[in-house]
Amino acid sequence: MQLTRRTALMGVAAAGGVLAATAARAAAGESLGGAALLPDDEAGWAKVAAQYPVTRAIVQLENGYWGSMATPVLEAHRQIVEKLNRDNSWYARRAMVKDQRIAQERMAEAMGVLPEEIGQCRNAAEGLSALINQYRDVGPGDRVLYSDTDYEAMQGSMVSMARSRGAEAVKISLPRVMTQENLIETYRAAFEATPRLKLVLLTHMSHRHGLLLPVKEIVALAKARGIAVILDVAQSFYQADFKLPELGADFVGMNFHKWVGAPLGAAAIWIRKGRASAIAPSAAEPNAGDDDVQARVHQGTVDYSAQLTVPAALDFQKTIGTPAKLARLRYLRNRWVQPLRGLEGLEILLPDDPRLHASSTSFRIKGLTSREDNVMVTDRLLERFRIMSVYRAGLADGACVRITPSLFTRPEEVDALVPALRTLVGELARG
Repeated sequence: MQLTRRTALMGVAAAGGVLAATAARAAAGESLGGAALLPDDEAGWAKVAAQYPVTRAIVQLENGYWGSMATPVLEAHRQIVEKLNRDNSWYARRAMVKDQRIAQERMAEAMGVLPEEIGQCRNAAEGLSALINQYRDVGPGDRVLYSDTDYEAMQGSMVSMARSRGAEAVKISLPRVMTQENLIETYRAAFEATPRLKLVLLTHMSHRHGLLLPVKEIVALAKARGIAVILDVAQSFYQADFKLPELGADFVGMNFHKWVGAPLGAAAIWIRKGRASAIAPSAAEPNAGDDDVQARVHQGTVDYSAQLTVPAALDFQKTIGTPAKLARLRYLRNRWVQPLRGLEGLEILLPDDPRLHASSTSFRIKGLTSREDNVMVTDRLLERFRIMSVYRAGLADGACVRITPSLFTRPEEVDALVPALRTLVGELARG
């Protein structure tokens, strides 16, 4: 069924009559900001921020975990939960299938793919784990490759899958000083140096330091050598501006609870049409067909309210527009990065090349490379300056602290990080 404006609005109404006004406004081209909203239009962005019922008891600069729901989305979710609780199996076993189909069409439209090419799951880790562990074309003596910037659970899945097949998992470290060119060259060299390489894991945006990897170019290098790519876009989807097929990979895992702003529990895998047979079905689906993408991730009973709220979250995002959103997030990021760039005793882990970052960027105070060191830094930021951040471990050169503004972040909140870090660097830098 082709998605139209009418079916999109019907989908919202069918899920409980929620957010119809927001959906209609988005479909009509009205917006809270859109392309006309400039990154430093504080009056305009204040209207966006007012849609988020978030605490101001602290400065929330750790928004890479999951995204807060805007008020219209929160209300849509509440009404869907009430409907599920009220109507229970009468709704779930009869009418809900229509609403699920419409929700899946909306998800597919946002991803730029066909509805039958996606399988829903609870989170990106679940979906990516299925793609990795059920990838068929790895056997004894083969190799698979991943990097220090990939998500921990996905690194573990690559290692476990390789061990179970008698294959070898090869880990590489990305350059400490990064450029578009040397990142591409790092993967080119790794591909050339690794015979019998069958599969590579790529992370579009690292949860460790926020790096936007030039995956399109790296995927092309891999495919030219017959290497399959599994791509993690959990952090980048709807923060960066792209559709999944543009990136070139055939197997992708993502979620809707970070930058789409849907409830926790809504995620998906995408397998390019004609490639599903490369991934074995879930053990719970032994008789699944070669083109059944959903059978690659067995759902069971899940939180249907999260999945059914995705259309409302997508409608709200349309009122802003991804290009305007990305420009705002980069603007907020630069408000703290640029004044601190070059400060002795402070290392900012990403360059200012906009191709390589969006909202998130991590820092490290000189000499503080352990997990414990960086937990201490996050504790001091919160206890002394009321700034919430998060430590990240696992990079080859040590742990760090990640800063991630969101759409509700005020400029003065990001600005507060600058004197706070100047103070902590002065007190804590070693060597």
